[in-house]
Parts: sequence; C-alpha cells; structure tokens
Amino acid sequence: MKTYLQRMGRSLQLPVAVLPAAALLEGIGHWLPNNWAISQFLQVGGSAILSQLALLFAVGLSIGMAKTKDGASAMAGVVAYIVPTYVLAPKQVALLMGIKVSAVNPAFNAIAGNVFIGIIAGLIAAALFDRFHETKLPMALSFFSGKRLVPILSTLVMLLISVVLLFVWPVLYDALITFGKFIVNLGWIGAGLFGFFNRLLIPTGLHQALNQVFEFNIAGINDIGNFWANKGTKGVTGMYLAGYFPVMMFGLPAGALAIYRNALPERKKATAGLMMAGAFASFFTGVTEPLEFSFMFVAWPLYVIHAVFTGLSMAFAAFMHWTAGFTFSAGLVDYILSFHMPIANKPYMLLVQGVVMALIYYFGFDFAIKKFNLMTPGREPLEANNAPVEAVATSGSDDKYMVMAKTVYAGIGGHDNISVIDNCTTRLRLQLKDTSKINKSQIMSAGVAGVNVLDKVNIHIVVGTEVQFVADALKKLFAENATVTATTAESKPTTKSAPVSDVKSGETDVFYSVANGHLEDIEKVSDPTFAQKMLGDGYAVVPTDGKIVSPIDGTIETIFPTKHALGIKTADGLEVLVHMGIDTVQLKGEPFEIKVKDGQTVKHGDQLAQVDLAKIEQAGKKTDMMVIVTNMASVSYMKYNVLDSDVQLDQEVVRVTTK
Repeated sequence: MKTYLQRMGRSLQLPVAVLPAAALLEGIGHWLPNNWAISQFLQVGGSAILSQLALLFAVGLSIGMAKTKDGASAMAGVVAYIVPTYVLAPKQVALLMGIKVSAVNPAFNAIAGNVFIGIIAGLIAAALFDRFHETKLPMALSFFSGKRLVPILSTLVMLLISVVLLFVWPVLYDALITFGKFIVNLGWIGAGLFGFFNRLLIPTGLHQALNQVFEFNIAGINDIGNFWANKGTKGVTGMYLAGYFPVMMFGLPAGALAIYRNALPERKKATAGLMMAGAFASFFTGVTEPLEFSFMFVAWPLYVIHAVFTGLSMAFAAFMHWTAGFTFSAGLVDYILSFHMPIANKPYMLLVQGVVMALIYYFGFDFAIKKFNLMTPGREPLEANNAPVEAVATSGSDDKYMVMAKTVYAGIGGHDNISVIDNCTTRLRLQLKDTSKINKSQIMSAGVAGVNVLDKVNIHIVVGTEVQFVADALKKLFAENATVTATTAESKPTTKSAPVSDVKSGETDVFYSVANGHLEDIEKVSDPTFAQKMLGDGYAVVPTDGKIVSPIDGTIETIFPTKHALGIKTADGLEVLVHMGIDTVQLKGEPFEIKVKDGQTVKHGDQLAQVDLAKIEQAGKKTDMMVIVTNMASVSYMKYNVLDSDVQLDQEVVRVTTK
C-alpha cells in the first residue's frame, strides 16, 4: 500500500506542475482592478485550468500508474472521468430518479470537477490498461482488441461505480453537513476542527460539504458573504477564514523549504523548482494544490500533520479574534484586499501568527521527514537507470559476446563487486557484493532484454538464448581480474553489424500445446522475466502429466546442458524456446529425459522430453511449460484461439504471422 501511494504521488506531479501557472493567472487577475477587462481575462484563464483539476488528475494517474506509458491509457482515464461526472450531474440524476432537478440532493452539485472522481477514474483506467491492453478478441470483434478495448471497459466499470455513488455520495455529503452544523456551536474549537477536516477531506473533494456550512449560507453563517458585506460582529465574522492566511502565506511555503532541504543532493535542483513554484502559488494566491498534492500520497503522514497544523492555526486565530477574509483563497492578494475592510479585526496580527506557523511547519515537517523517513519529493531512492552510460574500451578481436560481456562487467561494478557468475537458459544469474552499486543504464546499453534486481546481492540479467556465450566471456573477464575502462579517442568500441534476418515475410506458423494440462497467459507465470515478456511473447501450460511434445514444426537448434530447455527454429525463421518448469536450471537436469538430438527435424506432436513432475514439485519449483518466440521483432501478429482453459496434447493454441 505504501508503495502504491508513493506511485500515486509521483504520477500526480505531472498535472500538479501545471497548477502554478493557473495560480499566477488568478493571482494577477485578482490583483488588478476587477473592472479591467484584462483582470477578468486572466482570472478566466486561471479558472480554466483549476476548474479541470479533476480531469488533469485522471489523465496524470492513468498514464503514471500504468506499467506501460501509453496515450491509450490517458484516453481511458478521460473516458472514465467523463462517465460519472455526466451520469451523476443533477439533471441526469433527476431523470434517473423521476424527480425535479430542484429536488435533487445538493451533493450531486459537487460531482463535477471533484478530484476524488478524477483520482478514482485515473486509477481504474491504469489498472484496466495493464490488464487488458493486449487482450485479443475473436476475429469478428478483433477491431476492439487490445488498446481499443480499455476505454470500453473503463466506461462499463465507471457506470457501475456511478450506480454505487448514486446512493452512497448523498449519504456521505449529508453526514458531513450534519457534522459541520454540530461543530458550529463549539466556537474557536469548532473553527479548529473545521480547518483540520477541511484539509483532511481535500483528497475526496468532500471538503466542499464543510465549506457550505461555514463559508456560505447553508447553516446561516455565510462567513465569506458577511465579511465582504461588512455584516456581523467584529472579531467574529471571518473566524472561519482568517486562520488560513498564516498557513497558506507562511506555513506551507516553510514546509516546502523543509521538503527541499531534505531532498537528496542529486534531486535538489528538480525539487527546488517544484517547491518554489508551489510555495509562490500558495503565498501569492492561496492555491495550495501544487504543494499539497506533491506530498499528499507519497508521504501521507505529513499531510495529516499539515491538517493538524491548519486546525491549530484556525483555532488560535478564532480564539484571539484576529480576522480577515477572502473571496478566492487565503493568499497575499486577498489579504491585502481584506486588510482595510472595517469588519477585519487586527489582521496585521495574522502576519505575526504567520511567522510562528512558518517555524512550526518547517521544524515539524523536518522532524517528521527524518524521523519516519518519509518519501517526500526529492527523497525517492536513486534509480540505477539515472547513472550515466560510458562506452567501454574493446579490441578488434572481441566478438559480440565479449563486447556485451565487457559492457555488463562495467555496469555491475567490475571484479570487486562480483561474487558468483552463473546462468540459466536465458539469464545471467549473478551474485554481487552490493546490487545498489550497479549502473542499470550501462547494463541495458549492452543490448540485454532486461535487468531484475532481486535483493541486496542477487541480480538476473536477461540476455536470451545466447546467454551461455556471454556468461563464458564474463567469467573470463572475472578470472583475469580485468579492468574495463571508458572509451578513449585511441580506443573505440568495435561495432558489429546486426545479422541479416532469415525470417520469411508474411508467413503464418501454427503453434500447438506442448502438454496435456491448463493453458495460461504468459503474463500469469510466476517468473517476472517470462511474465514481463522480456524474452518474447508466448504461452504456458501447467501439465497434468510428464509427456512434453514439440509445439511447432522445425529443427532442434539447442539443447541446454541442464536439459530443462530446448531451442527450435521453424522453416519460416521463428526462434522458439521451450522452457520446462520455473527455476529448474538448479535441478541440474535430474527431472528431464530428453528424447531428441541437436539438429533433429521435428513435427508438432513429436515428443521432446519426459519430465518427472513430482521431482520438480518436491524441489519447490513450478512445473509451467513455457513456449516463447524469442525473435518477436520479426512477428507482426499473434492470434490466440484459446486462453485460460484446459488443452489436450498437440491441440492448436496460437497462430503467429511474420512481418
């Protein structure tokens, strides 16, 4: 859950970065005389962005939370947001319930532009994109397959959520109205509770319900209206507004400084830009979203502390009867405008309170960030991907495997950081002294398919079926205690031209089941290298017996020494890996009896191996039999006939068409 919230926070930084521009337009627009056309123009420009905050969040989360960044996920986020905001608009609710619009619960006025709806829409769209963006529908519906399917599913899911909200939303809204009316009678304590719950409810958008009670006329308080109409009791009117000024003008900017000071040195520059923009928006205009949403999810305990501090500020200002008011928000612009209102009471003291709140926020945030190791902006662990890539020095005698090995060798930290070099069918399985010292970008520049850091010492590097040659070269470098240096002008890396593909274009190969058992999506196997398709696409069968047959017509190209995997090449040039079990390389070939030889021609259905499934399971391993097309760059289309069903030996499973 903690990691999920942190991902949400990072995803929201994209839309949040837009908000200071809107705040600036609003602030300048309110600063200028209100009867100037340019003033109205700037205010409308700022409102155009701020009024669509929920939509921006839907788009930002749908892209940021998806495993693959894709415009289709953003489209799904937009669709997911549009559905409930339209279906639950007062006019549509009246139609659905057969009542007049005037009789619709006021709660539904708070649906349009509600950030909670935007957040839910973005998260659901991202989850649906991850799960269904590669789904293949039957031929008659194939136009709607893959990415086109996601917005359709988003529509259906959000319709169901709209039905739930139709009944739940008014109950929550009315409960908050009732709660607000209750704390009205608590005086300065009530002002503090209002401030605390107002901040706490911002992520849901339901803070508007409390605002209706205290700032407008739903319960007869109408603090904003009365202040600017100069009505009520001096020192009382504005008590639900004044305490925001010390927070928005002083407290939150000081909190932003604490966040900046606690950022990692490598991230201080980027963090400074985000925090300065947010602090300016908060101080000048009272727009706090750029700051609040920057840490609301990545460091939610800090946001709770912020809500507590806001409550304290509201309570203290109300207790001291120091009042000022705002029309837009509690920033410098509204403070200056309200300063000379006759009903304002000692508004200058709010500046003194602001200095105190700045100290409270700075030291409070600083303590909490350090004490609880909160991942505020700029404190995220450095990714190895961010390290620079350097070309390594090679010689003319190095073949492509040695060039790759030297690049990997440099990326994992060289001889002094290596403990064990091993490999399985497709991966280098390395034990290092410290995996945090790797340069992931350097490793990936070797042309490998992926890097999986398992823990502090173990790392898997996905090379492909030629991994043995790379492992041998890597072992040679290690045995020689080689020093791999960056390229100089005199020593440039040898570049090898890519081999010419021998794949026949436009041909279709039929793949069959390798065993009796249950066919499963490759994404569901418990090995991330296969599930993430680092080696290529394919399928797996969880077998019910040990007879394993060829899934395709072709020639046996490779039989691995540990007998747990074979390579087959089809007449059309597809390279196919049959991998028997997960992590079974560690079993040293014991459960496998291979029935074919290198170079042998096989037909689909010919037996490749007899496997002792019980022995695999006794070793604590999975028996999934995987079939992977490893040269996917040559594939234009894969059509599955069945998925997630029981299959028989040699039953047709998928058709693969080459480019």
